[in-house]
Formats: sequence, C-alpha cells, structure tokens
Amino acid sequence: MSEKEVADLQTSQYETILYKVEDNVLTLTLNRPDRLNAFNGVMLKELLDALDRADADDGVRAIIVTGAGRGFCAGADLAAGGDSFKSVDKFSTDEGDDKAKSKKLKAHRDGGGLLTLRIFDLNKPIIAAINGPAVGVGITMTLAMDVRLASDKARMGFVFAQRGIAPEACSSWFLPRIVGIAKALEWVYSGRVFPASEALEEKLVTSLHSTEDLMPAALKIAREIADNAAPLSISLSRQMLWKMLGADHPMEAHKIDSRVVQALGKTADAKEGVESFLEKRPPKFSNSASKDLPDFYPWWEDREFS
Repeated sequence: MSEKEVADLQTSQYETILYKVEDNVLTLTLNRPDRLNAFNGVMLKELLDALDRADADDGVRAIIVTGAGRGFCAGADLAAGGDSFKSVDKFSTDEGDDKAKSKKLKAHRDGGGLLTLRIFDLNKPIIAAINGPAVGVGITMTLAMDVRLASDKARMGFVFAQRGIAPEACSSWFLPRIVGIAKALEWVYSGRVFPASEALEEKLVTSLHSTEDLMPAALKIAREIADNAAPLSISLSRQMLWKMLGADHPMEAHKIDSRVVQALGKTADAKEGVESFLEKRPPKFSNSASKDLPDFYPWWEDREFS
C-alpha cells in the first residue's frame, strides 16, 4: 500500500473532520455542515488525533483550520436541548485514556480546553480561516491559533453567559492577551454576537476577506512559512513566543533565547540558511521538527491538573 493510500485510509476514518495535506500544508476542515460544524466529543477526539498526526509528520509545515459549508463552528452541539451542558463529561477524554491517567488527572477536563492546550503545545504554525459563524467553542478554539483570518460575512460571539455557563477552552487566559481585558470582559458579559468588522477593529482577527478569497489568503500565509522557513526554527520560535506571554521578566526570555540560539547554531539548517542567503537561492532545510528538537525541549514546567 502506498503512502498516499495509507493517508487516505486514515483520513477516511474521521467522521467529523477532513484531513488533507498538499504541498506541505495541512487543511483541517470541520465537517458537520448540516449542524454548522457544531462541536461534539467525536470532533474533539478527531482534532486531537489530527494534531498529533500533524506534529509527527515532517511533510506538514503549516496548518489551516476552516469549516465546511457556510459555517466555521456554531459552538457546542445542543442536540440534547436544555440538558446539553449537564453531561459535559461527553467532551472529556480522561476516562480510559492511559496518557491522561499517567498524568494523574483527577477532575473533569473541559473539552475545549483540552483542544486549546494541545494547540498551545503544537510544533507547527496554525492558521484559522473563519469562513462563517463562530460562536462559543467555535471561536474560543481559535484563540490558541497563531493567525485568524475571517470572511467578511462571519459573525462571532462569546455567548456563554447567555447560555448560563462560563467561558471555556482557556479563553479567560487567551482572550485578554489578544484584545485586552476591557473588550474581553465586554464581549463575555454581554454574550452578544458581533460582526467580523468588529473582530477586525479589536484585532481578534488579522484581516477580512470575501468568501471566495478567504482560503487563498490563508494559503498565502501558509505557503510563505512552508516554502521559506526552517521547520525546526518555526517549532522553537512558536513555543518561545507563546510561552513567554506568562514570563514575569525579560530575563526569562533571555535564558531560553540563549539556549535555543546556541542549539540551532550547530545545525545543518543554520549553515544552509546562511549559505542560501549568500548564494541568493531558496533554502533547502533538512532538520526535522519531529526528530531534531534539542534535549531541553520542552523547557517549560510540567503541570498537573487537580
């Protein structure tokens, strides 16, 4: 069986997402268009699996996440009606999960948080192409992504207070860092759904595009990364920038900068990066983001949940 046949077989096993790699760019498509791609337990597990696959695949250099049909993600699936949030354990992956058990996870884990924490530790750059309505977990899942682009027809909302619950997916950490505490509080308190133009004004998204131009715009960014940047450098740079958001002094950044630059300076990629620049040719990087990470990675503290 060819590599393509194996990949197609693996992809066909997903029920709620599409997984397609083309020219080093993975497109993950939330694929429940009849439900506006509403988030459920199956989608959570499939997204986590897809991200693990992407991290292990050196053929993936950038990731785009979008939605099938006219929506990005309408939030949690409310098929259970008024009891939809009563059995929130349906989003948890800790039951029967050996990896989770090994970390001694003793309490319920919010499914959206499991997803954003996985994205937070991702070794690949990830871009959200928000093609339509994105509310609840449909928008909070994107906060851990590196770049958010949106259709000018998209609408977003942190609707939790209107549903009698509270923000999830670690959004109380991510959202104020992106838009500031005042706007974050206003959006969360009101729970109102707002247009993409407001999301752009408040810097929740980077740019707006027509429906037909959204994916080409996302792909352009992904291509710039995949074609020009060293995967190992991107992996370390991504974690340096994200993890330093919680540092209390620039000395913490200096410590890790020094270790990373020393480690990367000895790699074949560093030699190739300089030589390709001097020779005015495209670089051909050979180091792997899955195999060549320095021995001090991950350098951040391991945290238990209790």
